[in-house]
Amino acid sequence: MATFTVRPARTSDVPLIQALVEPLAQQRILLGKDRVVLYEAVQEFRIAENEAGEVVGCGALHVMWEDLGEVRTLAVAQDWLGTGAGHAILENIEQHAATLGLTRLFCLTFETAFFGRHGFSAIAEDVVAPEVFAQLALSPDEGVAEFLDLSRVKQNTLGNTRMLKLL
Repeated sequence: MATFTVRPARTSDVPLIQALVEPLAQQRILLGKDRVVLYEAVQEFRIAENEAGEVVGCGALHVMWEDLGEVRTLAVAQDWLGTGAGHAILENIEQHAATLGLTRLFCLTFETAFFGRHGFSAIAEDVVAPEVFAQLALSPDEGVAEFLDLSRVKQNTLGNTRMLKLL
């Protein structure tokens, strides 16, 4: 049986995160991210690491508002699919979200079956009150623009499903 642990990411993990995400970005399953963006967000990431110290999965929690966070860049190495690594990363992210006081988690995904098994449900576009929408629209973060379904990011969101989980 494959064993792994989940831990907060370190800066030395960033090239490994990028290598894990890049094939999925080329398949248009995940959005590609420049290395500088990953360094800027390293504190948001959790890493699944096998006994040999190899990174086999990653995922991030991005706080969007007082009660709302987004699960981002959840990826597992091809050889580790089906081992529970994705589940463990998501569970760790959810626990961290709860400690921050978040009560809702959002994701934009093609992997609806996986997130559905973990309590996420498809949602409509109006998830936040109009005054919160107006504040979020000021964010330069592309992920927030995707959450809001702004026209400038439509090419990134085509075919994805917007999902939400109450914690």
